[in-house]
Amino acid sequence: QVQLVESGGGEVQPGGSLRLSCTASGIALDYYSTSWFRQAPGKEREGISTISINGDWTDYAESVKGRFIISRDNAKETVYLQMNDLKPEDTAVYYCATADRYFRDRWSRAREYNYWGQGTPVTVSS
Repeated sequence: QVQLVESGGGEVQPGGSLRLSCTASGIALDYYSTSWFRQAPGKEREGISTISINGDWTDYAESVKGRFIISRDNAKETVYLQMNDLKPEDTAVYYCATADRYFRDRWSRAREYNYWGQGTPVTVSS
């Protein structure tokens, strides 16, 4: 059974930073392009960043571009999301996701993914 696990969420003040991690069991995450999504209360799940298998290609939603950095360590089979200059509007549950079939031009669409983690909450508040 495939399971993705996110960690690193928490509460932080505006302007602060957090680093999220995503690991997997049941699949070798280093063979999968992986994305981060978030979902705020009452809102749809939003794709915020993605990274290719070897890390040579990344993409970001406009809402986080310049503040968030996605990376991966394939030796550790871990994907990271470094979140800097956090804002109250970044408050959400953050999920990592991957798929058996991944398409770069559709990376931000939640329905394209068949493997999801349980999410880790991030709260940005003063």
